[in-house]
Amino acid sequence: MSSAGKSLFEAEPERYEFQPPVLHQSAVARRDFFKILGSGIAIFAVSKNAFASQETAPGPRMPLPQLPKEITSWLHIGDDGTVTVFSGKVEVGQNARTSLSQSVADELRVPFSSVRMVMGDTELTPFDMGTFGSRTTPTMVPQLRRVAEAARDLLVEVAAKEWNVAPATLKAANAKITDPASGKSLTYAELAQGKTLAQLLPDADPITPPKDWTIAGQPLPKVDARDFVTGKHQYTTDICPENLRYAKILRPPSSNARLVSCDDSAAKDLPDVTVVNDGNFVGATAPTERAAVKAIAAIRAQWKETPQSTSDRTIFDYLKHNASSDSDSHREKTQKGSLSDGLSAAAHNLEASYTVAYIAHAPLEPRAAVAEWRDNKMTVWTGTQRPFAVRTEIANALHIPESSVRVIVPDTGSAYGGKHTGDAAVEAARLAKATNSPVKLVWTREEEFTWAYFRPAGLIEVKSGLDSSGKLIAWEFHNYHSGTSGIETPYDIPNQLVQYHSVPLILRCGSYRGLAATANHFARETHMDELACAANIDPLEFRLHNLSDPRLRSVLQAAAQKFGWPTKKSREGQGFGIAAGTEKGSYVATCAEVFAEPKSKRVQVVRLVTAFECGAIVNPNGLRNQVVGAAIQGLGGALLESIQFSNGRITNPHFANYHVPRFRDVPEIEAVLLDRKDIPSAGAGETPIMAVAPAVGNALFEATANRRRSLPLISA
Repeated sequence: MSSAGKSLFEAEPERYEFQPPVLHQSAVARRDFFKILGSGIAIFAVSKNAFASQETAPGPRMPLPQLPKEITSWLHIGDDGTVTVFSGKVEVGQNARTSLSQSVADELRVPFSSVRMVMGDTELTPFDMGTFGSRTTPTMVPQLRRVAEAARDLLVEVAAKEWNVAPATLKAANAKITDPASGKSLTYAELAQGKTLAQLLPDADPITPPKDWTIAGQPLPKVDARDFVTGKHQYTTDICPENLRYAKILRPPSSNARLVSCDDSAAKDLPDVTVVNDGNFVGATAPTERAAVKAIAAIRAQWKETPQSTSDRTIFDYLKHNASSDSDSHREKTQKGSLSDGLSAAAHNLEASYTVAYIAHAPLEPRAAVAEWRDNKMTVWTGTQRPFAVRTEIANALHIPESSVRVIVPDTGSAYGGKHTGDAAVEAARLAKATNSPVKLVWTREEEFTWAYFRPAGLIEVKSGLDSSGKLIAWEFHNYHSGTSGIETPYDIPNQLVQYHSVPLILRCGSYRGLAATANHFARETHMDELACAANIDPLEFRLHNLSDPRLRSVLQAAAQKFGWPTKKSREGQGFGIAAGTEKGSYVATCAEVFAEPKSKRVQVVRLVTAFECGAIVNPNGLRNQVVGAAIQGLGGALLESIQFSNGRITNPHFANYHVPRFRDVPEIEAVLLDRKDIPSAGAGETPIMAVAPAVGNALFEATANRRRSLPLISA
């Protein structure tokens, strides 16, 4: 947690603004592609150089290395009619496998059932920077549509040549090409039979606009849903190569501890146990997981710990007093108008501070990896959002070329931004290479809570001013440590200063669903509610009075209408709140009803209504699940979730004392989806969570007359 522990706790960046297209590089050469999949029709692309930027919780954006130029494979139509699509994106519960398949089927004019997606395999799929930042839909849907459109054009050309007619006279539909003039038709399978035809992807192809979609836009069921429900699906933990051994890692007592000595003789004396001792890395493998646990327990290790004074009780003072100077963070600063003039001219001034605690991702599927070293090549199965980055981590750790590493991502049970890194994968790979045996490593729940990275804690200070009509004329907003995502206000304010201040890490921090937008929206929308009270204006009307963005106004009005805003109290302890925002190209508004029992003070969220708009909707069922899931997860960060730590130790590393929402905590939830077929599709994995905490907090204020400016809003 301190700099003394850097070798154990490297800073984990909040990765959220990889801006260029993500489309490049595959390990499979073009000539080998047909060897793998057989004859048929294939679409390739020549990658382009690209640069990206990444943003970290404690620091500025950094350039990524230049990408190599290679031929990459995207799509193959087999001579049996099967359409195989390749994407470096991964499926972590967001239903991307379904929505991407719909887009390909729609553009290629084939039945949805004929499309098979190969995802997140560094040996087979094009390079992809990762599945994060709500980028899958806005980048991969148009890309795969271009690929499918190119394949359709190629099929039309093959049929036109066969019949000696002009391609423009032919029609593609239902996996076949038809000549309306003669009535002749050939299926895609027949056109692909015995051929090895390939085409490079043109720079720009016309793709079908959303208003003309037939398969995309429909609420189709999740691909392979039955396998997940019945337990047939193979998660990382279900993969068992022959001669598999189970692994455990020796963990330090605190994050800033350094290994001084290690006596592993007793562990090595245990039957069929192998111990790997390499500097600070100590692990054991055995025929069973229980035996591996026993081996680690038998190791006698001595650690040197460095005391650390910062804890969850003092973290916000630390953030305030250890922030970078203005000159260090000038790139994270937005200024317009004259803030001093606006504040001095205001009829009402308000100043307040808001805080958000560190919270954990708490996925039900913890980090896990299966690694196999065979024929001088490392293959690793693991759940990660960034398989290509994990490939690099493994190659660096083993001092081998990246071409000798293959990372395969089985469809994974959630990530929420918490699986960017390959911690378990690297550990399993090190043990597999050292022991020359397949190794499975599954983190315990305590390891997940202790050694994974967290959503950053944050302190946010806001100062504002209103004129006599309730118009915002001054806005000063300072975020310490939690990040810049969602930091800009969408409201119409002529005089502004918005600034992010980096702070040296205490806990290991990184991406979390919604990123810093959860913190920034909580502070901003709570402050907006306080301003509405000061101006004696209804909270919805106050927002609309200061807002010209038509898309944000639309979700506010849609949520309010569905909720029945304004709603009068029918009992003591009842309260209603509203909040809204925009991020990643999508828009959200949430209305909340809470009940705070007057005597016991127990708080229950009774109802949530969220209106969400992300352009053209690819799959309404999947989108609705994203919105509802985000609402449930958002309740945890709003009400109860908080990492407690002291002297380098996490003190609540179990679900018994780290409170995520239980079934009894889930309120009635309604999702209102605004389908804008005139706007390109944006992602939906992150933005829906942002308005939950401020809406609940604002409702709690109405219920209790007690303004709560810290997350979580209540204690366990």
